[in-house]
Amino acid sequence: MPATPDDLFAYFRTLGIETRTAKHAPVFTVEEAKRFRGTLSGEHCKSLLLKDKKGALFLVVASEDRQVDLKRLRQTLGVANLSFARPEAVRETLGIEPGSVTPFALLNASARAVRPVLDRAMMAAEQLNYHPLVNTHTTTIRGADLLRFLETLGYTPLIVDL
Repeated sequence: MPATPDDLFAYFRTLGIETRTAKHAPVFTVEEAKRFRGTLSGEHCKSLLLKDKKGALFLVVASEDRQVDLKRLRQTLGVANLSFARPEAVRETLGIEPGSVTPFALLNASARAVRPVLDRAMMAAEQLNYHPLVNTHTTTIRGADLLRFLETLGYTPLIVDL
């Protein structure tokens, strides 16, 4: 059974990671998030689940206004063709609904089936904002704590210039 937001927050507590979470209307796009998030401070981010021609999955995470050039990213990753993963892959691999994609969902991914790819510019921000497994909340976390969270799950994210 996939982790819930409460499970995620409990995991953060076991790691000594402090977060802040705000509730809002469901958001599915960056534009909706900008309207509903209120005055949350920190860098607001988007997460994309992509797959290559061979079926390898990449969770690409960047600042919300960053343009992700898939052709350039494909070259950076050394893979053939990148496309958006189907909604079924989001549910099966990350254990969340489409529209809630977040690096926190790697808590649900088994056997490191997804390669996290983080934008270097985003990681320069002190505070980062992501959905906590649902798109009705936004959670703020320090960049260093995001990296520690991923490392405890066995992930070594690739940090690149998008």
